[in-house]
Amino acid sequence: MKNRTLMMAEVAIMAALGIILGFIKIGGPWAFGGSVSLEMVPIFIMAFRRGLGAGILTGLMIGLLQLLINPYIYYFLQVLLDYPLAFMGVGLAALARPDWNHTFVKRVIFIIIGTFIGSLMRLTSHVISGMAFFADQAPEGTPVFIYSFSYNISYIAPTFILTVILLVLLSKTAPKLIHGGS
Repeated sequence: MKNRTLMMAEVAIMAALGIILGFIKIGGPWAFGGSVSLEMVPIFIMAFRRGLGAGILTGLMIGLLQLLINPYIYYFLQVLLDYPLAFMGVGLAALARPDWNHTFVKRVIFIIIGTFIGSLMRLTSHVISGMAFFADQAPEGTPVFIYSFSYNISYIAPTFILTVILLVLLSKTAPKLIHGGS
């Protein structure tokens, strides 16, 4: 019971941190939402620290809080794809969860793979949303997939790079934060 309560407190704290980090934007925001920020870092921390359930739950909390604080709403399904599902997908980074006992190089490899998985899941959700609900914004003659992918990768790729750098630094300087000291 105590461990579950601790995990729920960590999820709440990390969700709040994710919202705060989401306010600090590096460029953007883009015309239809999206920006380069570090809002996914707390989701990755929880996914790596506590596993799949905690990562997905933290993503859900951040997605719902983002929806409440700074919504960009066109359609109900678009809301699901761009907020809770996109950020819950980030929690799938736990599938490549680094271990405390790994060498630093191996931890870095797992961090990169996990961050790639989570970023790819978020990108996929946003691209599907873009194709379904923002197709009319594509320049004439541009395939909808290409438009949506290009738009969304323009902020997800730099966010991925910044996130990996920060997570690797945290794994080196504060490994118990990322790996839970287990």
